[in-house]
Amino acid sequence: MILVSACLAGFPCRWDGKSKADPRVIDLVRTGKAIPVCPEQLGGLPTPRQPAEKKGDKIFAKDGTDVTIQFQHGAAIVLAIAQDFQCGKAIFKARSPSCGKAIIYDGSFSGTLTQGDGVTADLLMQHGIEVYTEEDMNEPLI
Repeated sequence: MILVSACLAGFPCRWDGKSKADPRVIDLVRTGKAIPVCPEQLGGLPTPRQPAEKKGDKIFAKDGTDVTIQFQHGAAIVLAIAQDFQCGKAIFKARSPSCGKAIIYDGSFSGTLTQGDGVTADLLMQHGIEVYTEEDMNEPLI
């Protein structure tokens, strides 16, 4: 099984209440090869919600609210799901403070990118789960 960002699977769970549906990810879910997850919702954040970005080890909403605990809680739940379903891979939303891999927004809310991993992506990789983004799907992942 593969974990996938629920927003890529077409669920309107992003901060703005929309999805970023990717037909390739939707197909993985429809064929039973993937499980959609939204770490932010699993961590207790509402949809829609303030956009959030990672700054150092903390996650802040655009209004300045520290939402680090919610992001960490959601990441822990996603890890538990991955372990329960023996998921060895994840395809997550690029640049997200939860799901991004290698490049994320820098915490300034200016659209500036920096090197780093989202909270959930980082936790999964620490536990041996391969993390990709939808931008990596041009190479075979399954």
